[in-house]
Amino acid sequence: MTPGLSVAQDPAVRPFVQNNDGSLFVQDRGDGVRLEERRNPGAVTSVSAPDVAPAAGAVLRALDKTLGRPTDIEMSNGQTVVFGSIAIRMFECRYPIDNPASDGFAHIQVMDLEGDEVFNGWMVASSPALVAMEHPRYDVWVLRCRIS
Repeated sequence: MTPGLSVAQDPAVRPFVQNNDGSLFVQDRGDGVRLEERRNPGAVTSVSAPDVAPAAGAVLRALDKTLGRPTDIEMSNGQTVVFGSIAIRMFECRYPIDNPASDGFAHIQVMDLEGDEVFNGWMVASSPALVAMEHPRYDVWVLRCRIS
């Protein structure tokens, strides 16, 4: 470290030096190492939501982990189905207009039979672990939207 300079000011410690206008430049330390700013032209700079359409309902898969038994459940929007000791309510399912079979987004609510909410939110068919329901006995996830 250079005597009389703080760590933030010492070019031997810090390769970036700040100009009076606040901009930064790279201090050449004479060690043969050169820092360059690299830009990735293929980098994602923004993401837009796909155009979606509402579906008539969804197909869910419910798993009783104790019995090891999966069951596919076709549901309409607004419908409630009892599976074991939970009640599943389908609010809405949406799918991408340009590719209806590709993905589905469903808003569901899961309650236990005592009336306690277990889950309430949107699940994504292509990424079931992204927003998962936590229950000791049951798993529920979206397979796809029901278009007709």
